[in-house]
Amino acid sequence: MVTHVVLYKLKDNNEETRKKMTENFLSMNGKISALIDVRAGADFLKSERSFDVALICKFENREKLKEYQEHPEHQPVKKYVHSVVERSQSVDFED
Repeated sequence: MVTHVVLYKLKDNNEETRKKMTENFLSMNGKISALIDVRAGADFLKSERSFDVALICKFENREKLKEYQEHPEHQPVKKYVHSVVERSQSVDFED
């Protein structure tokens, strides 16, 4: 199993952008066969070290992660994210 985790710092951290980002991530559920599970949410602590939005995805293996990254349903989500994100950090691990 592969877990893909991405943390996002938004250019403008407002409720509307956090909600739209989360909705975009969750909209991929059931549309990309390689994607076993997708979870997304906005940070509520807003501490100094917090990021604004998190994405956690599960895949069967590394090949399925690559398939997801190239999938047509993922492309508009990725495009939107790049338009509102200041920076991001990610980690991909096998468990």
